[in-house]
Amino acid sequence: MTIFVDIAALDDIPPQGARVVRTAQGCVAVFRTADDRVFALEDRCPHKGGPLSEGIVHGTSVTCPLHNWVFDLNSGVAEGADEGMVRTYPIRVEAGRVLISAELVTRSHAA
Repeated sequence: MTIFVDIAALDDIPPQGARVVRTAQGCVAVFRTADDRVFALEDRCPHKGGPLSEGIVHGTSVTCPLHNWVFDLNSGVAEGADEGMVRTYPIRVEAGRVLISAELVTRSHAA
């Protein structure tokens, strides 16, 4: 069973934007879609290391700010890339609060 910890209010993440959470496994980008769904992905594009948290969120995808690779927020898979994939992490929203898997977090707030 996954244990979740509170990292931020949903309103702390702009619609179609992201925030970064520093974790034991590196930085995780927490994305919010226009319809208030949240997703957590590794914050490093496998192509050139671009920060996905600085990318453009559209629908349930994010476009890397460096070379326009597009990643699916559900799966972490890049569209049309041979080796394009980033890790995804368990996340959810309860009562307006964003919760992430406790196994990842080394401190309890968004960066």
